Amino acid sequence: MSRSIEGGPSARCYAPQCSPSEEEEVVTLLPEEMAVLELIDLQDLEQEQAAAVVGVSRKTIWRDIHEAHRKIADALIHGKTIQMAGCARRLDGHCPQRNQDMCPKKGGGRCPKLSSPPRENADEPSETTGF
Repeated sequence: MSRSIEGGPSARCYAPQCSPSEEEEVVTLLPEEMAVLELIDLQDLEQEQAAAVVGVSRKTIWRDIHEAHRKIADALIHGKTIQMAGCARRLDGHCPQRNQDMCPKKGGGRCPKLSSPPRENADEPSETTGF
């Protein structure tokens, strides 16, 4: 069987605004995982129906939806960025992660990715440095 995935979502990346570590960890959702998320979770199709739409077995659909859910849970629980494989916005140069002038908060607040937030009590010593 060959997959039939047409159109697809206008892929975006999602990242936590606050991250416990400086190093950004990423999980990547594949186009087939995005397709089954839409068919099963948003269009409420049964796995058999989704398999018929995509042109694969029900077992393949089960594996794709299980893996997509696992990746999303991992990202939410562990504060990881979610990227979409083959994101057309990134390939076309319209990715805020690659172009800092495109931050979604621009004009509406300070982008958490571009600068560290001001300390609430700037006159008091920092807990980590003592200064």
